[in-house]
Amino acid sequence: MDRCVVLVDAGYLLGAAASLLAGEPARSRITVDHAALIQGLRDRAEADTEQPLLRIYWFDGAPDRVPQPEHRRLRVMPRVTVRLGALTRSDGRWAQKGVDAAMHAELTELARNRACSDVVLVTGDGDLLPGLMSAKEHGVAVHLWAVQAADGDYNQSEDLVAEADERRVLDRAWITRAVQAKETGGACAPPPAPRNPEIAAILSAPLPEAALAASAERASQAQAEAAAHNGTDVPPEENTGHGGHGHGGRGVPTPKDLAGTLRGPADRQQPAPPAANATLRWSSDRGWVERGGPLGEPPETASLPTLAQLTSAEQRWADREEDITTVGGDPFEVGQVFARRWMERLPETVHLQKLSTMYPRIPHRIDGELLRYAARFGLLAHKDDQIDEHDRYAIRAGFWREIDVRAAAEHPPAGEKHPTPASAAVKPGNAASSGD
Repeated sequence: MDRCVVLVDAGYLLGAAASLLAGEPARSRITVDHAALIQGLRDRAEADTEQPLLRIYWFDGAPDRVPQPEHRRLRVMPRVTVRLGALTRSDGRWAQKGVDAAMHAELTELARNRACSDVVLVTGDGDLLPGLMSAKEHGVAVHLWAVQAADGDYNQSEDLVAEADERRVLDRAWITRAVQAKETGGACAPPPAPRNPEIAAILSAPLPEAALAASAERASQAQAEAAAHNGTDVPPEENTGHGGHGHGGRGVPTPKDLAGTLRGPADRQQPAPPAANATLRWSSDRGWVERGGPLGEPPETASLPTLAQLTSAEQRWADREEDITTVGGDPFEVGQVFARRWMERLPETVHLQKLSTMYPRIPHRIDGELLRYAARFGLLAHKDDQIDEHDRYAIRAGFWREIDVRAAAEHPPAGEKHPTPASAAVKPGNAASSGD
């Protein structure tokens, strides 16, 4: 058959692209426009082989071979077939299992059945060498494509390169049409002026002596443990807990320090009246500030419904289709989509007003649901099964931006003739939640 087939090792293609654009092979460091990437592969394959495309096979790994959001988006595109191997973790690193075997089987089967005249391989793994040689013996022309190496060297098996009929390099200019390095500066929107004076007062107010002493004691203990582990002594000037940390030489306030501002310095086990003009709503450390209410939540958030409680089975199906076809997976966009759905399904606007007063802290249940939703878009950092810190800031920034737009539209500031969306977004230092 006079047509071409493209076999893509996604681990190689995207890992090499991340190395080229972001300096490391972690796919979490790049954003991918899959529609543009597939179209680019198709156009390039048809131009190089001078044959019409039959199909693009996308080979990738996934935990338990369960399709991830990017796989669900890819497999509904025209002329694209997704084949998944397992993604397993060993010695703290993730590795694909079964992807090479699946590519080898597909390559040999296509050649044996004379399903195509030309095969384009986007891979660097020498394990495909037997399959490549078998395809050639069946009269198939094999085109091997490489991603431009970050160091100018080769990132493919030398034997594989030698055996291919044609060789091409996908250079930086070609890659950047569909792949971009993620910004590393944190939130994706300009920081706003603080909206909640209570939280601002707590974070800017001087800590009581008891809290400073506790911070210094923790720093001293941590340094002593590190010194004991390394078999060295702690210099006296470094064992004070006040050097080089925070502002004015004092330790960086922790949730426990902040909680201490609401307790009596002599006995923190007994409740004390709140400090003047400052109220800490809750801390990420459950042992220092009582949350109260059902499930340990503060009373003011217990009545806020989660998105799951507001979503019917039909809406859940529609959400899934929207995620597959239109939501790109950018962290800021993911936060916006989640907030928009939550607001649209609220039975009462009083919930929106209540949430707006809690800025910048997202209630614990809603924040956990938001991050679990974001994890569906491949935002988990494979090294620790956590969402990257900067991505978390961007997710919450998108959430608050959407909340602010709706809140500003429904309750414009006094004196304004027309509602104007608030330009609030959360900068990294303020993108707080009850879960962090």
